[in-house]
Amino acid sequence: DYIATGHYARVCQLSNGRYALRKSATVRKDQTYALYNLTQDQLSKTLMPVGEYEKDEIRQIAKDIGLSVADKKDSQEICFIPNDDYISYLEDNINDEISSGDICLKDGTVLGKHNGLIHYTIGQRKGLGISYSEPLYVTEIDTLNNKVIVSTNSDLFKDELVASNINLLVDELPNEVYAKIRSRATPTLANITIENNKMIVKFMEMQRAITEGQSVVLYDKDGYLLGGGIIEKVI
Repeated sequence: DYIATGHYARVCQLSNGRYALRKSATVRKDQTYALYNLTQDQLSKTLMPVGEYEKDEIRQIAKDIGLSVADKKDSQEICFIPNDDYISYLEDNINDEISSGDICLKDGTVLGKHNGLIHYTIGQRKGLGISYSEPLYVTEIDTLNNKVIVSTNSDLFKDELVASNINLLVDELPNEVYAKIRSRATPTLANITIENNKMIVKFMEMQRAITEGQSVVLYDKDGYLLGGGIIEKVI
């Protein structure tokens, strides 16, 4: 038995018998970033037939066989959230109170109030409701103290992180590893060290808005997915 998915990715079996994931033939639609947690057993029973095609080819196939969704608009956000309004979804489904708190500079200076941490993301500039002598961006979300920390754009650039919940699809990482911190980012050359079930990723180029809780995903130079983990700490 197999399960087939509509992900833009390619499952293949290597000469050593292991299963691997490779980037989609349509690079701009590639979805391997979201699949690094798959196991060998799962990959051996998974089919991803659209990974070999361009999106326009898939639409034409759908038209040729009479599928009503052939011209359906692409879903860009969370598919089960009406009108992409994830704030309302969270408010309706979180039991804990969503409370306001301080918006601060990193030295602790209070600049204003936020209306709940769920409204903010790392790198955000718009909608902060504060005034300052230069543009400010969200650089940290302090959940312990219910604070949003803001700073200048330059403070968003970091080059090192620690990840946990690691899953590797290979027995050994190659010498050249490329990593990315969000699905639409371009993989960047990085050094990888794994110690005590933690993965330290040191990028060769500065990365903007590395965000704790998101995933860092590794590739080789040929577009094969090597593994990944959850970003636990930004250094």
